Amino acid sequence: MASKKNILLFAILALLVANAYGKGKKKHQPVVAYDNRSIIINGTRQLLFSGSIHYPRSTPEMWPELIRKAKEGGLNLIQTYVFWNIHEPVQGQYNFEGNNDLVKFIKMIWEQGLWVTLRVGPYIEAEWNMGGFPYWLREVQNITFRSHNEPFMFHMKKYTEMVINLMKKEKLFADQGGPIIMAQIENEYNNVQAAYREAGKHYVKWAADMAVGLYSGIPWVMCKQKDAPQTVISTCNGRQCGDTFPGPNGPNKPSLWTENWTAQYRVFGDSPSQRPAEDLAFSVARFFTRNGTLNNYYMYHGGTNFGRTSSSFVTTRYYDEAPLDEFGLKREPKFGHLRDLHRALRLSKKPLLWGTQNVQKLSKDLEITTYEKPGTKICVAFLTNNNTKEPGTIQFRGVDYYMPPKSISILPDCKTVVYNTQRVVAQHSSRNFVASKKAKIHKWEMYKENIPTFNDLGVKSKSPKELYRLTRDTSDYAWYSTRINMEKQDLPMRADILPVLQIASLGHGLMAFVNGEYIGFEHGSNIEKSLVFKKPVNLKPGVNDISLLALTVGFPNSGAYMERRFAGPRAISLEGLMSGNLDITKNHWSQEIGVNGEKTELYTEEGSKKVKWVPSNGKPSAVTWYKAYFNAPEGNDPVAIRMTSMAKGMIWINGNNIGRYWVSYLSPLGKPTQEEYHIPRSFLKAKRNLVVVFEETGGVPEKIEVVIVNRDTICSVISEFHPPHIKTWERKDNMFRAIVDPVKSAQLSCSDNKVIANVDFVSFGDVEGACGAFSPGKCDSPKARKLVEKMCMGKNTCTVPFEREVLVDAGNDSCPDVAKTLAIQVSCAHPK
Repeated sequence: MASKKNILLFAILALLVANAYGKGKKKHQPVVAYDNRSIIINGTRQLLFSGSIHYPRSTPEMWPELIRKAKEGGLNLIQTYVFWNIHEPVQGQYNFEGNNDLVKFIKMIWEQGLWVTLRVGPYIEAEWNMGGFPYWLREVQNITFRSHNEPFMFHMKKYTEMVINLMKKEKLFADQGGPIIMAQIENEYNNVQAAYREAGKHYVKWAADMAVGLYSGIPWVMCKQKDAPQTVISTCNGRQCGDTFPGPNGPNKPSLWTENWTAQYRVFGDSPSQRPAEDLAFSVARFFTRNGTLNNYYMYHGGTNFGRTSSSFVTTRYYDEAPLDEFGLKREPKFGHLRDLHRALRLSKKPLLWGTQNVQKLSKDLEITTYEKPGTKICVAFLTNNNTKEPGTIQFRGVDYYMPPKSISILPDCKTVVYNTQRVVAQHSSRNFVASKKAKIHKWEMYKENIPTFNDLGVKSKSPKELYRLTRDTSDYAWYSTRINMEKQDLPMRADILPVLQIASLGHGLMAFVNGEYIGFEHGSNIEKSLVFKKPVNLKPGVNDISLLALTVGFPNSGAYMERRFAGPRAISLEGLMSGNLDITKNHWSQEIGVNGEKTELYTEEGSKKVKWVPSNGKPSAVTWYKAYFNAPEGNDPVAIRMTSMAKGMIWINGNNIGRYWVSYLSPLGKPTQEEYHIPRSFLKAKRNLVVVFEETGGVPEKIEVVIVNRDTICSVISEFHPPHIKTWERKDNMFRAIVDPVKSAQLSCSDNKVIANVDFVSFGDVEGACGAFSPGKCDSPKARKLVEKMCMGKNTCTVPFEREVLVDAGNDSCPDVAKTLAIQVSCAHPK
């Protein structure tokens, strides 16, 4: 007979188990654990398909639709950083409102049934100003960022505790019934750890212990941290973690991929950055063949770096090549191809999570990976061809499978190919920027900044002050001015010879004025931020005023010792004088933060009334403000402003800073890195929207235009080697089966209740080009076009079967021996 003590102990244990896993019986109340195979939520193993969406890079009005599309794309987890510098811009003063409303964002995710990974940081990198650190942290006495440094650790813990307490208060952690199933402390610290030596090792352990000590109800991770303490999980970041990740920091931890880069962020001066959907899909499938069970797309939606939030030289548009582009539109085929991949992996969920792995290497490039539960029909096979140029054939269980170059085929029943990473069944799309008919901008007015001289500026010093410390991240701009007396005999006597003003600056850009005359502009780059300005100048006998407008393009976001970075003019001289070169670095300088238009808030309705505007003269003018009005564009599609006639500066819409523009900085292809700049619909009124532009070096505002953004050009490209659509199959009651007769087909679907208004292109043969730029090959079929028009015109969706007898007239196949491709391009529009 059991003792009372044992009965009591058993009752307590039962109560604890009920508390931990009984919650799982209620909707939306997971409890999280893990082992060497997967994350376990509510006692159930999970395959986690995650995407990064950063709340301050969009607006609260956009969040629900972004989350809905992420769920439609097959995601069940959203990952976001927490951005210290927007939440505590001034020490002790917190801001969680508007775009910064982290709690609202997380609750919206939970309302749609998705989980959350919270990357607390507090260092986040993220191509974000100062890597997320607020500027005031830099001014803390004796501080060293990201090191075992008492001042830094004090503030890091205080901030982390504030975030954790906020999440606890709102009951957002999984063990409280909320959506947050994981959190991250620090970020890619291995990249800089060696610079801090022993202090780096101690810091890593301290950071992990601190985080787990503050909250232990969910797992904590450290990404790219080889020596991560056992209290956290080390994860992978990169493009090919299926081949590069050595595994987590312990035998009882799952393989997690926290950043799978969907393309590459861009800096001003860059050419386009692309990553094909096929390569991205291959990398994910590869990771899952190697025991991976969580993949996070960085980014799933990149969004917009509003205002001055981007780090050094990073464009205002962020990760536009993600499955959801900057405007939140589906970038096809990336969105659809990954959605289909997630479905294929879900069809394989049971064998992946419960089966035994077996890897069979057939050759250098060909291999078979199976997960199979002995004695059952639960089996999945991944057939892999690693050769990037040549196709191959894999014989598996008596059947030959054709393998395109660098591809993986997924067979959820170890028989049927439902997905191949190289064969895109999803539709394609092409983005269009269309000039708005309603949002015409008229009557530009201008206001020129006064060029200050030595006596106009308040901060005096012998030499120019360092730019970061001078601005304290309150403005991109700072004026420097000095005054110098020249004797007539000091100046060149020949009319064709002028003195030269030379300025060595640590970055990022610099404009020079002599006696109020604009001399020129010079800038650095993301790779080499320093610059040398060297321009001829007109000096006169007597007093000469030399004024400089130095500027930053975001603060650095990465590397060791970020608190010790510097910018601005450091050595200034006049060359070519009759008396030789003259160093004026220590000639006594005056300085001032910002430009007058910022201080008077010319970009607001009230502020714009404080100065006298005059009609724009249509000529480029440096340091000039422009303003105009426009009505809201027609429809509900996203909105942007095209700035190709300008050079460099900032844009405000109804007082909202939508970011830096820089169209004069051309890529090696001879084009601006970014031409259009996102205006969220929530920033607009029905009529009289105020647009204000501060142009730094000179542009023509009359050619600025408001455009509507759509992806109404959609396409489908299907070959004889493509599998039927993934929606053809399902797994039910442990049985894998076809829902409908598996038939290959081209499927097209317009968004936002639009219909197919025009068939732009149809080819059934050897088509060339891509969506938006197709061209027919040497053989084709006129019948195919007639069929597409009949089946698709006026419809929101349509399906065109891939059948030769339907697409080609009997006896009229001009190239019967050629493998056929069906390519269709249509245009969508609202029904009339």
